[in-house]
Amino acid sequence: MENQQKPRKNLMWTYGLILGFVGILQSVAYYAMNNTYGNQWYKTVISLVIMAVVIFLGIKEYKKNNNGFLSLGQGLKTGIGIALVGAIISVIYTVLFAKFIEPNFVENIVEMQRQQFLENPKMTDEMIDTMSENTRKYFYPVTIGVILISSLFFGFVISLITSLIMQKKEEQY
Repeated sequence: MENQQKPRKNLMWTYGLILGFVGILQSVAYYAMNNTYGNQWYKTVISLVIMAVVIFLGIKEYKKNNNGFLSLGQGLKTGIGIALVGAIISVIYTVLFAKFIEPNFVENIVEMQRQQFLENPKMTDEMIDTMSENTRKYFYPVTIGVILISSLFFGFVISLITSLIMQKKEEQY
């Protein structure tokens, strides 16, 4: 058990770092193309494909290092660990990006939301001001929570599917 823990931790760190840094490269590419703001569907699809590939490769390597055997639990632990490390790197980058690289990031998001709210005739100026202030106030905790929870959720789903497909249990005599 002890000898399996170290390789899994190494794999989780290695592939988690890969996942995190590829995510940073993706974000930098969007920034360079002036495409930082907005939730376009293709950004989500690209992120999920990257996550799926990296988790698959990490679980595949774990199985290879484990003499070709992989239980559902081993695959889930490995994949979720990879997703967690990637999410932590993403959180760190997002905070650094919003504070130093694009210091007006939060204000730009508030302004985009304000414009959307103004299009809704049911929204009063007071409601819009309250929502804008709440966005400023809770941006970092909410963003960090969303990154961590969504990464762990999708990491779990991807790990579960990958592990179910790749599992091969050791025969017990």
